[in-house]
Amino acid sequence: MNTKAIIITIAVASLFWAGCSSSDGESKETEKKAAPAAKAVPATFALSKGSLHTELKIPSELTAYRQVDIYAKVNSYVKNLTADVGSEVKKGQVLATLEAPELVQQLAASMSKYKAQQAIYEQSNATYERIVDASKTPGTISKNDVDIASAKRNSDLAQMQAAKADYEANKTIAQYLTIRAPFDGVISARNVNLGAYIGPAGKGSELPIFTLAEQQHLRLVIEIPEAYKNFIKLNDVVKFTVKAFPDQPFSAKIARRAGVMDKSLRSEHIELDVINDDRRLSPGMVAEAVIGLDADANAFVVPKGAVVNSADGIFMIEDSSNIAKRVPVRLGRVTDSLAEVFGKSLKVNALYVAKSSEEIKNGKPIANM
Repeated sequence: MNTKAIIITIAVASLFWAGCSSSDGESKETEKKAAPAAKAVPATFALSKGSLHTELKIPSELTAYRQVDIYAKVNSYVKNLTADVGSEVKKGQVLATLEAPELVQQLAASMSKYKAQQAIYEQSNATYERIVDASKTPGTISKNDVDIASAKRNSDLAQMQAAKADYEANKTIAQYLTIRAPFDGVISARNVNLGAYIGPAGKGSELPIFTLAEQQHLRLVIEIPEAYKNFIKLNDVVKFTVKAFPDQPFSAKIARRAGVMDKSLRSEHIELDVINDDRRLSPGMVAEAVIGLDADANAFVVPKGAVVNSADGIFMIEDSSNIAKRVPVRLGRVTDSLAEVFGKSLKVNALYVAKSSEEIKNGKPIANM
């Protein structure tokens, strides 16, 4: 074979092998493209019980621990005022004096009547005693005369006691002309001036003379919705803020709870005692209370994504030997990442899909979803 033939033979062989290599490469690339990508198996977690901490932010109101509207007990005129708005007063301190001339006259008349009846009784009592002494001598005083003297004495005693009771009643009414503070506090309102006509009813009784409020001790009043009733208990610490001091947190303990649900609001009334010695807080302030809600570790706490809320209901997906099993649940409290669930079909330590969706069909292999 000459040199030219050898060169041609080598060239043909090279082209043949190049064609075969190209065909094999294209075939492998085609197979690679045609092979489906393996889907990632959904992550699962073992179900366990736990406690979920959440917070309830709810509007509340500060009120005076004790507050009273002070009215006049009798028809009278304002004679003197010794307190005004903002006055700090002590229990028993005189706030105002009133005048009612007719009451003074009634008191004087009842006292005179009492003194007169007292004198009559003393006379009849002395007469009775003399008759009793004389009757001890046989034949001097008849039994009938003794009985008459005794009856007269008892009658005069009864009239004297009635007169005394009337006098004491008038004296008590006269004491109503002096208005005193029933407890320590601050006068928050004054609605009368000197010379004003006031009374227990009718004209002059539309507004109280004073409004007295205790400000060193306040109540924080909160209405707890029915859904959160079982998460609170006495002596729980509640934090709150007010608009006047937005950066200043305050705290107090739950001191009282109604124990029943309000029929209109479906909420429970609770109260907290707030010590306000520095007077920074005031009755009537609106506060935002933050209540920590901690339950016993008797609920299932799961990732929020494990719960599916669909038109078919609320459920989780159990990984039962790689087979999807939808388990209906009831949803409790929810945070940004966790959820509280309840259900009779939930199993402790069973595996559940951490990120569920409606695309995972019930009874289908989970790995193929």
